[in-house]
Amino acid sequence: MRNLKLLAVVLFFWIPTLVNAEVSGIPDSATWYFHADFDGMRNGKASRGLYDWLDSEFFEEIRLETGVDFGKEADRLTAFSHVGEGPVVLIEGSVSQDTKDKIIAIAAADGELQTFKSSGKAYYYFNSDNSGRRVGNANIDVDSLEDEAYISVALKNKIVVTNSQEQMKALLANNGKIESSKNEKNTLFVLRAEQSLIQAGVNADKLDAGDGWESNILRSTKQVAVLIADLGDKLGVEAQLLTNEPEIASSLASIVRGLISLQMFNEDMDPEIASILQSTRVDVAGNALRISLAIEPDTVLTALED
Repeated sequence: MRNLKLLAVVLFFWIPTLVNAEVSGIPDSATWYFHADFDGMRNGKASRGLYDWLDSEFFEEIRLETGVDFGKEADRLTAFSHVGEGPVVLIEGSVSQDTKDKIIAIAAADGELQTFKSSGKAYYYFNSDNSGRRVGNANIDVDSLEDEAYISVALKNKIVVTNSQEQMKALLANNGKIESSKNEKNTLFVLRAEQSLIQAGVNADKLDAGDGWESNILRSTKQVAVLIADLGDKLGVEAQLLTNEPEIASSLASIVRGLISLQMFNEDMDPEIASILQSTRVDVAGNALRISLAIEPDTVLTALED
């Protein structure tokens, strides 16, 4: 099952660990979402190094294991979990027929494969008895895609992987999108920028609070969203928390500002880190806490390589 894991799951083990990219096709009832614009990274100034790291750490492994060159053919990846139905992964780009053939061949070789059709388009079901893995500190279900999944390469320039047959049918009928309910009250918000590269969001109840001090923050938070964007000379990072009450957002802002101030007195702090902390903005508007900063690309790469 190793090859199929690489195709269906490896791409978002780094989610918890950036042209105007739009996150589309995510249903309002999603419990988490992730969107990566690989093409934006490849063509960005500050983000090119980040893409090269991603290519060497992840796409290269897929190339070696499967012969599929997602580094060349994958332009965007969108993943989300629809309430009660498990994860969906969509890969968009210039997907060649050779890549499509390899994906189906790998699925057929790694387990039982069944063929179905919906909206005039073929899709496949595979299963395996291999166990899955957990992603970071997030209670995000990707295990099910390792054991069984539905996959289709019938949509133009898209690879679709779903946890349920109902999800696959809905996506094939709507060109890779799931219709949203206009009455959904817990819709996840999406942060956007002119050159967005990575966008992610999650309902806080899907995060493992643990027993540390951060557990109190998560218990007081409804949603978390993160954005990474190419600012030209630097990478911009923005995180936004929606808390249960405005007073909680103000309290958290005070804590963050206090921690930053305390760290500034640390004589052993790296000058680059000190510069990042000095430029960090902490803003509050109602029950929304926003933290934003700009980071040198080399600083990000050093952190990733360490």
